[in-house]
Amino acid sequence: METPQRRQITEITDLADPALDDYLRMTDVRLRSRVEVERGLFMAESFEVISRAMDAGMAPRSFLMSEKWLAKFAPLYEQFPEVPVFVGAEPLLEQLTGFHLHRGALAAMQRPVLPAVEELLAATGGRSRIAVLENLVDHTNVGACFRSAAAMGVDAVLVTPQCADPLYRRSIRVSMGTVFQVPWTRIENWPASVHDLQEAGYVVAGLTLGEGAITLDDLAAEDHENLALVLGSEGHGLMGSTDRALDRRVTIPMQHGVDSLNVAAASAVAFYATR
Repeated sequence: METPQRRQITEITDLADPALDDYLRMTDVRLRSRVEVERGLFMAESFEVISRAMDAGMAPRSFLMSEKWLAKFAPLYEQFPEVPVFVGAEPLLEQLTGFHLHRGALAAMQRPVLPAVEELLAATGGRSRIAVLENLVDHTNVGACFRSAAAMGVDAVLVTPQCADPLYRRSIRVSMGTVFQVPWTRIENWPASVHDLQEAGYVVAGLTLGEGAITLDDLAAEDHENLALVLGSEGHGLMGSTDRALDRRVTIPMQHGVDSLNVAAASAVAFYATR
């Protein structure tokens, strides 16, 4: 007799099945970044990441895996008996997605509605330290910044309109699922909204290599009640209009002729120094 769990499982027989559209052309970063937002979904990969997404209240739309992973992932998909589990041979799954599912399974998850900036800041309560990711283009760096934010107790992360998607598969994977733990949202009208952060009581400090900046040690010694740390894009750093609006321009002192750190590494240093 077929069990309820087995009825949840759907064997893949036709890659043209519209039910599989969430998983098509996953290696096309530009296409996926647009399609996932338009469809209100994101992809979680591996047992640990899917678990963290579910623990944070995210709802799955479907699961995708080969037969050999069914037992391991059963504690996850059995929580949602109405959600299909698509199963196929590994070469077929690779043909569908464009890559080998070496982490076991994918879950197409319902994208959450992001809170307003005001709501997010109000939820931090009292003394607060937040990060602003300005126009980062590399999903790996975005994920690494979130992982550092979680590890160093940053209360919230704001991402600018042109910043890479924190819920893109690579960002989630690099963050080790911490993107589901650190509250975040997009901040619109950047950098004009620097003024909104200042009005909300934040000292807005941007990391820069420019002349006349104070050191990160100096900023930490000031011990601000509410601090917003702004990290600029990988290629050009902070935009000039952002730089002019800052309360503090901050640099990480370097030795041995090193002129800068990768933005993800710089975020970890800045979050640690101001913890």
